[in-house]
Parts: sequence; structure tokens; C-alpha cells
Amino acid sequence: MGRHSLIELEAVLAIVRCGSFRAAAVELGLSTTAISNAVGKLERELSVRLFNRTTRSVSLTHAGRIFVAQIRPALDGIQKAMNTARSQQDTPSGTLRINAFATAAREIMAPLVLTYLQRYPQVHIDIVTEGRLVDVVAAGFDLGVRSADLVPSDAIAIPLGPARRMAVVAAPGFFEGRAVPKVPQELLAYPCLRIRLPNGALFRWRFAKADEELQLDVEGPLTLDEASLARIAVTNGVGIGYFMEADVREDIAAGRLVRILDDWTPPLAPLCVYYPSRRNPSAAFRAFIELTREAAAGRLKKP
Repeated sequence: MGRHSLIELEAVLAIVRCGSFRAAAVELGLSTTAISNAVGKLERELSVRLFNRTTRSVSLTHAGRIFVAQIRPALDGIQKAMNTARSQQDTPSGTLRINAFATAAREIMAPLVLTYLQRYPQVHIDIVTEGRLVDVVAAGFDLGVRSADLVPSDAIAIPLGPARRMAVVAAPGFFEGRAVPKVPQELLAYPCLRIRLPNGALFRWRFAKADEELQLDVEGPLTLDEASLARIAVTNGVGIGYFMEADVREDIAAGRLVRILDDWTPPLAPLCVYYPSRRNPSAAFRAFIELTREAAAGRLKKP
């Protein structure tokens, strides 16, 4: 059996609604010949007559009545789905899926995500945080959030704000009776919080100043793979920690943590929201991109 186009099925229902081939043709914006040909093709494919026709009237056959009763709910469902899809081009709704490093997700949460949800309450945002790099298209995501140097070359990227930095911090009381390290190498004599990467390897703390760059394999009492846990340990005086500046900025400002080796943590690549080039994006997607551009231009306020 061949495949049938929607117009053939719609033609049958239009004839039933309008009572004639001519009126159905007017409703669908087709010629009477086109309607007749569509129904004839369908009847040949089904090997059954759907309508009894005379020069003055048209009526469903017994097989036609059964056929119409079965296809009408299905076509109503298809029409509803099409209307829903069209509505998403006009009013932001539906779900947006975002993949991000955990740190990146924390940075965009208040200024971008929460602001977006306040503006567009009909949209649901699904954020998945993970340390590994993923192909956002293959994994079914609408957007990704990564540092600029990790964005795929074929993606469209919107940088968010200035370059970021790392921060080396400790609790204020940690250095009582201890000298404050002046160069990174002196950290090897102190307990530090070790960082485990998503692939299981231990992260080496990275530093740079002028033309000098180095990486340190620090030692300490704890190895963690989550910045929020490391922050708890450091604020309780367990050791020195190495964080994205955004994760501890408020602690530093409030005096809960003190920063050291500030001149050894140069700027990093800025954070980017990125996405593949796409045609016919949904209204929800367009609105998120517009809001991201507002944030990038510094015009967005926290909710």
C-alpha cells in the first residue's frame, strides 16, 4: 500500500463537512478536480469506495463511514500538534535543555536563567551539569555553556562578560602562625584541597606570571570532585583551595576567605553560551538568545 498525504485524508473530511466536492474544494483552496483526484487516488489505494456520488448528491458508503470515524480523531490530533508547534514560534513555551560545566551553570543561574524564567514562565529549563565535553546536538541539548576555548569551531558563541580567573583561598585563621605563600611553589609545604577531574585524574593547580607558567601537584587531607564540597572544607580551615573566582567571590568580600597569590592567577577565556547554527528556532530559544545578548552587553540585572 502506498503512502497517503494529509491532503487526501483532509479532502475526505472536508467533503463530509461541506456535503459536496465543490464546497470542499473551496474550503481547502483547491480545484474540484484536485479534490476528486485525491479521493479517487485514496479509494484506489484502499481498494474500497468511500463515497456514493450522483450529479446531485454525495454520501458516505458503509466503509466510508467506518473510515471517517477512525481517521477523524487522528487528524484532529495531528492538527492540534501542528498548532502547538506553530504557537511555539510566537510565544516562548516548552523546554530548553542546556549542558554546562557545574561552575558555568552556577555563574549563569542568577543573572540569566532565573531572569529568563521570570520573563517567560511558560518555559521549562532543564540544565545538565557535567565535567566532560559533549556534542550538544548529538546529546539532544539546545545550548551549551563552556569557556570560549572549549567551544566547537562550528558553533555560534556568545561571550558572557569579562574574562574569568581562578582564586587561591584559605580561611582567615588558617595562616595564624604560618607564613603566607608568596610564590606557588611554597604551597607544597601546606595542606591543600586536591581536585579530581571527571576522567578520574588529579588536577594540577595552574599558575602564570609574566613569562613563567607552572603546574603543581599539591598534597592535602582531602580529594574532592565538587567545588561546593571543597568550599565547605576550606572555610572550615582544612586547607588551601583552588577555585573559580566566581565560586568564592562573595566569601572573599565577606571576609570568610582570604585570597593569596592573586598575581599568579591571570585571566582565563570568558564563559560562552553556544549553540549550533539552526533554522526555524522556537520562540523559547530565540528569547533565551536575546536575553544572553543582553547579558553579554551588560544590560541585564539580576532578579
